[in-house]
This record gives sequence, structure tokens and C-alpha cells, in this order.
Amino acid sequence: MSGQDHQSPPQKRILVADDEPHIRRILATFLEASGFDVVEVVDGAAAMDQLQDTSHYDLALLDIMMPEHTGLEVLDFVRGLTHRKGLPVVILTAKGQDADREAAFRLGANDFLTKPFSPKKLLARIHDLIGIS
Repeated sequence: MSGQDHQSPPQKRILVADDEPHIRRILATFLEASGFDVVEVVDGAAAMDQLQDTSHYDLALLDIMMPEHTGLEVLDFVRGLTHRKGLPVVILTAKGQDADREAAFRLGANDFLTKPFSPKKLLARIHDLIGIS
């Protein structure tokens, strides 16, 4: 038994909401390899269900173009939840028009990244947002 088990801080938990299975898998694999606990959902309704729950999340990654509810609708929903007001939210999307970017920030997104994204930059931004040095 290693002594590290008792000393390591709890894993940070990230919600990944993207309807594209390959993108979701790439994100989950990369984030898990970087030490995060990842919960994957396939649409906006499932993201809302997860975030309405009292389960702990340190950050949410939301795609804009998803079935049921868009990432922007999920973001607006999250900002209306008392227990999620301070949750960092990153919009990660192939839809990088200025109007989408402006809407995301107006609704309270912490960052807006377009696909294809740099995994290193994404990881650095996540670390900044959740206070990992």
C-alpha cells in the first residue's frame, strides 16, 4: 500500500457535454489522463439534469450545438441555479461566430474556445479556472 493514497487531494470533477461521441471521448480520455474525474453527457437536457443535481462539479465544458438544449441554454440555466452560480463554464464549440462568443460571455461563460482546440491550452485554462497551479 502506498502512502500517496492518503495524501492526494480529491480529484477535480468536470462535466463534459457534447453530442459528438468522438469529441466527448477525446476530451474524457485527455482529462482523465490529466487527473480529472469526468462525467460525460450527450445533450443539453442531460447536462441540465446533472447540474441541477447536488453532485459536486469543479467545471463544466459545454458544446453549443447539442440536441434538446444548446450549450448557451445550459449556461443560462446554470447561472440561475443558486448552488452553481460560481461554477466555471467553458464553451467549447466548432461554432465560433462573434455573436455566439458575445452571447456566451453575456450569459456568464468563463471562456470560449473553438474546435479544433489545443489540449495544452484547454488544460492550462482549466487549471486557471479551478485554481490548480
